[in-house]
Amino acid sequence: MIPSLPTVAAASLCAPTRLIVGCGALGMRVAARWVADTSCVYGITRTHAKASQLAAVGIRPIVSDVTDTIIRDLPEVDTVFWSVGFDHTASATYREVHVEGLARVLGALPGRPRLILCSSTGVWGDEGGRIVNEQTPALPTREAGRVLLEAERLVHDQKHCAGTSLRFAGLYGPGRLPRLEDLKAGRAIAADPESWLNLIHLDDAARVVVAIASHPAPRELYVVSDGVPVRRREWYGRLAALSGSPEPTWDVTLPRARGADKRVDPALLFHDLGMTLDYPDSLQGLAAILKEIGSQSVVRATR
Repeated sequence: MIPSLPTVAAASLCAPTRLIVGCGALGMRVAARWVADTSCVYGITRTHAKASQLAAVGIRPIVSDVTDTIIRDLPEVDTVFWSVGFDHTASATYREVHVEGLARVLGALPGRPRLILCSSTGVWGDEGGRIVNEQTPALPTREAGRVLLEAERLVHDQKHCAGTSLRFAGLYGPGRLPRLEDLKAGRAIAADPESWLNLIHLDDAARVVVAIASHPAPRELYVVSDGVPVRRREWYGRLAALSGSPEPTWDVTLPRARGADKRVDPALLFHDLGMTLDYPDSLQGLAAILKEIGSQSVVRATR
């Protein structure tokens, strides 16, 4: 059974209070840190099954869909973290979720919370391998990038809450290794092997969100990566070797192969937060993940 939602008055006894909209891989890691820090954490999810999972780990579930016409009874909180993923099996468009849904939630929020938006470095197009940071004009070439840029503007234009957009590089971690299944199956990767890949470990990404939430005066925009771009050839070659997969093959003729060649510079983020990453290099992080997976496999095999 899902616990009933506490009243706003009861929630106000918890300090601080957080609302996570989108409890996927990143949202759940952020929630775990906030719960461990004795925050009162709410999580919006579309399904009762997921709501039960949230309740089991100390998150107060709210079953709602951001694409619904009306959203009611959201609690008054100190922080809202928007980390909604895109369900390709659903009927809603990317814009209906990330712009119209975001606007709907913002309009339903009581009080003056701090809003943290999970955006993407995909708001930039093909930068020809150049370095990009917060000052680099965003000229997205894909629909998803254009929608996220619109969502960022929506956040920054809010009058009743302060907002920070975090443009995350590719997220990786246990259970989330880009293109691993393609490598195992011997499928070609739709990319230029010499283009740059920018990544950040999910655990470090969660630490960034938590740090932004507690910062006294964060900026409106940060780019978030480990700051060590790697050539796709090297990343996928290492992933193939460590996972026992065939060497990667490439198809540069597909549309997905064009663009996304840039080097993300997160120096401003590190300066403002004064933090160091647990996984400062994605190749080292990759090795640690696969070593852990291998150890778990050995343990299971010996039981």
